[in-house]
Amino acid sequence: MENIVPYLKRMRDLREDHDMTQQAVADYLGTSQTMYARYERGANELPIRHLIRLCQLYSVSADYFLGLD
Repeated sequence: MENIVPYLKRMRDLREDHDMTQQAVADYLGTSQTMYARYERGANELPIRHLIRLCQLYSVSADYFLGLD
């Protein structure tokens, strides 16, 4: 459970560091803004396909994204 908080913080920080809105990221992922907001809050698990796309979008490794580095 401890690793969830850094992962959620990193997801939001990466989005904000790239000056992107939740809507812009949701559009990139092909999902709704509401669902993306649920991912950022931890209310829904982020699907692996979205994890991969977010790593590509932000040019980071999955280890970094998940706080495993």
